[in-house]
Amino acid sequence: MAQAEGFTLPDMWGFGGDRQWSEISSALEPLLDHPDDAGDLSAADCARILPRLAEIITEWETEEGDLTLARHIEDARQLVIVLRICVDSNVELLFG
Repeated sequence: MAQAEGFTLPDMWGFGGDRQWSEISSALEPLLDHPDDAGDLSAADCARILPRLAEIITEWETEEGDLTLARHIEDARQLVIVLRICVDSNVELLFG
């Protein structure tokens, strides 16, 4: 997802790099600059992430890929479902 947004995650603060999140502009920032095992995303954050993630999935589906890309597409589709539930129900997405 970070590559689709024009940056590499390992360059970012918190992922081994020193590039600050304030240096990028991405609707996916609340998701990407977030620990995988704790915290939450608000329903508003989920609503912000949802359209861009759907666009990225569409882009990925047009690419020739391997099993890894197919897995990323399926995982992203599952995340879209969860994000939609959070937005529709106006609830936070909890990580843990």
